[in-house]
Amino acid sequence: MRAASRASRIRLLVLDVDGVLTDGGLLYGPSGEESKRFHVHDGLALVAAHQAGLQVAVLSSRASAAVARRMAELGVGEVHQGVGDKASALDALRERLGLETGEIAVMGDDLPDLGAMGRAGLALAPANAVPEVKRAAHWVARRRGGDGAVREAVEMLLKARRRWPPR
Repeated sequence: MRAASRASRIRLLVLDVDGVLTDGGLLYGPSGEESKRFHVHDGLALVAAHQAGLQVAVLSSRASAAVARRMAELGVGEVHQGVGDKASALDALRERLGLETGEIAVMGDDLPDLGAMGRAGLALAPANAVPEVKRAAHWVARRRGGDGAVREAVEMLLKARRRWPPR
């Protein structure tokens, strides 16, 4: 089944953080505090997704106060950090939200994302994903993680619902 036909069924978009919502770089300040750079275009798209009725969740292997803050600013309520097994976490999220596999899209960029991507109806990857992830993806963005790849994915999903551009 083509990505476009899968996209029209999606009700939940699940995102990795490092390498998807960010460029994957880790920045540490002099006191050891971590900071992350998020792209404003991705943020606007996540707000538009919410307004269009597309739920958004984050599954990240790492835990970061910057992620919690940015997702709160964007109204993303399903933020799961420090997740060791993303596939199991996705299964629990799917059950709790009462969704079918075909109603879930997962965007990942590296090997820890493969399990969750394999349990999704639509697997997505940014342009800078590792080769194994690109091969597993049904759709690969032209943009890199942290540089509008999430915006591109949300546009594709909402266009399939005829909900882009936002009204």
